[in-house]
Amino acid sequence: MSFIWTLIVGGVIGWIAGLIVGKNIPGGVIGNIIAGFVGAWLGQLVLGNWGPNVANFAIIPAILGAIVLVLIVSMILRSFRRADK
Repeated sequence: MSFIWTLIVGGVIGWIAGLIVGKNIPGGVIGNIIAGFVGAWLGQLVLGNWGPNVANFAIIPAILGAIVLVLIVSMILRSFRRADK
């Protein structure tokens, strides 16, 4: 059950990051979960493990890390779209 809870929290973190940035994450729900996990890892690596914890995610650093990840992915995808034209 904790694995499912972790997937849900990771997806919500990715979804919140997408809402804040205003960009859609490719892959829908799976993309949100991946962005949540990678963003949480990145945020906790850089900012540490502070703030409220839910399902082993430090929420504030995880959201900040996911925001950075969404910005980077959107810039990369935008450059690929320009190269195709």
